[in-house]
Amino acid sequence: MQPETVVRSERPFDGKLIRVRVDTVRLPDGRERQREVVEHPGAVGVLPVLTDGTLVLVRQYRHAIGRALLEIPAGTREPGEDAETCARRELAEETGYRTEALWELVRFYVSPGWADEELIVYVADDLQPGAMHPADDERLEVVPVRPDEVPGLIARGEIADSKSVVALLAYLGLRLGGKRVGDGPQS
Repeated sequence: MQPETVVRSERPFDGKLIRVRVDTVRLPDGRERQREVVEHPGAVGVLPVLTDGTLVLVRQYRHAIGRALLEIPAGTREPGEDAETCARRELAEETGYRTEALWELVRFYVSPGWADEELIVYVADDLQPGAMHPADDERLEVVPVRPDEVPGLIARGEIADSKSVVALLAYLGLRLGGKRVGDGPQS
């Protein structure tokens, strides 16, 4: 498929977390159109799994939707920060757990129609408990969840953000297929 060619770009917003770019593009047939793009530095999510298989999620209030959601711990990458370092940092900040055992579960674009944000999800096991230290504006509650509870929580809308739904369904799919998380996709 032929790419669109950028004719010009403007940046009407440059915030702390995101930047907005408006591109005028030339389509392969010569017509021009505008594309609005939200630029994001990328993020990670972590699915912590206790030795008995219990999943560690967090309940967090989300201002944009006006309610709390049950989610996997996650956060935005700092400039120059690699994804695994970010995953370990977010795991410790939001749950208190620490680990050296991370396996990449899935990576995806959150909403490629208008944003460039890529999210990488890791599974963390061999967890060592510790103290939480969330950001000063985060109110979090750690919630242990059995894997068999996940479908109901998604159906009721308690788990409703894309990163958590994708991560949990990918993890449960690997478990049902008899694969150990970290063994990679089935062939």
